[in-house]
Amino acid sequence: MTARPRFQYRPPDFDAPPLAGAPDARFEPAPADGVLPEGFFSTTNLPTYVKAGRGPWRRPRLPRMDCVVVLHPPADLVVTEPRKVKKGQLVAVGTDEDGSQGILVHAEGFLGGSHSANEFGFMQTAVSRERPVDYSVLAQLLGEEKQRGGKILWVVGPALVHARAREDMIWFIQNGYVQAFLGGNAVAVHDLEAAIFGTTLGMSSSGEGVEGGHALHMRAINTIRRAGGIAPAVRQGTVTAGIMHALVTHGVPFVLAGSIRDDGPLPEVLSDTLAAQDAMREVTARATFAVFVATALHAIAVGNMLPAFVDAPTPDELRPLTTICVDQTEFVVNKLRDRGTHQAYGVVTNAQDFMHVLRFYVERWEQAQAPTPILR
Repeated sequence: MTARPRFQYRPPDFDAPPLAGAPDARFEPAPADGVLPEGFFSTTNLPTYVKAGRGPWRRPRLPRMDCVVVLHPPADLVVTEPRKVKKGQLVAVGTDEDGSQGILVHAEGFLGGSHSANEFGFMQTAVSRERPVDYSVLAQLLGEEKQRGGKILWVVGPALVHARAREDMIWFIQNGYVQAFLGGNAVAVHDLEAAIFGTTLGMSSSGEGVEGGHALHMRAINTIRRAGGIAPAVRQGTVTAGIMHALVTHGVPFVLAGSIRDDGPLPEVLSDTLAAQDAMREVTARATFAVFVATALHAIAVGNMLPAFVDAPTPDELRPLTTICVDQTEFVVNKLRDRGTHQAYGVVTNAQDFMHVLRFYVERWEQAQAPTPILR
């Protein structure tokens, strides 16, 4: 397979005007816990540089959109959620992003234009179900990320289980293509119901309802709660197959974020929204590749936590954070991109088709990487 050209990041020239003569960024103390000074700088998900303490331009740690930059003495710059800012902490202020106030958002870094398609903004992009999907490229990108030891994050909705793509998800976990798994109560419950009773929401694998099937997801929850949680249920042999079983047995961390409509919920589900956000943030801060499948709210939430790039020690090593969003309607993919995750590659199809086809191409890519046997 011919290697696909990569986006080449071009870092700013800080030695040339106007950046060479730019002033230090201004920082003002937060007036109260969770309250920001007037004129605070609101972060984006693009490479951002701040000049502080008469030192060189630096990128703040833990980048993500809709946050602020806090200066921790002596010179640590950290992107921080506003609710976590404490009274007196120094917050970057400034509304200009061109470096003239000591803050530069490098919108054109990956494409080299003065204004590029990856400039941060809302309501700018469209996705069509008629757009062809090159699965060979997606498979190559996923395979290369695994090869380089990246952290591949999957965000999955319950439709993946209903769509009979469960075995494909298990295959990706077992073969090292999943380093973290995010979802809600439902995807775990439906997977566990399938593992324990062989049904999902009371329906058999052939799509037919079974006697008393409406209660089986509740019985699955009760079984897991009786065992003390998902991991104990796996260790006790109560759950012997499925997505959650594969995650536990392969040591893949997962976060299940709760919602108001949750049944049960399962013991591992974080029903406190902010606690769930913090747990997800710990995962997204390490992610280098993301795949969202059939989950509108979780995809948008996680997308807002991800930077558009993979951080690196030097600017020359920055690369895009590949983000694939899969849904059967254009709405979800467009909504994600309209909310600022402009780097998301949209795939408009159902979960079953996507998972089947992607697995096929990844397996073929793996075979192409295998050394050719020497004939004697």
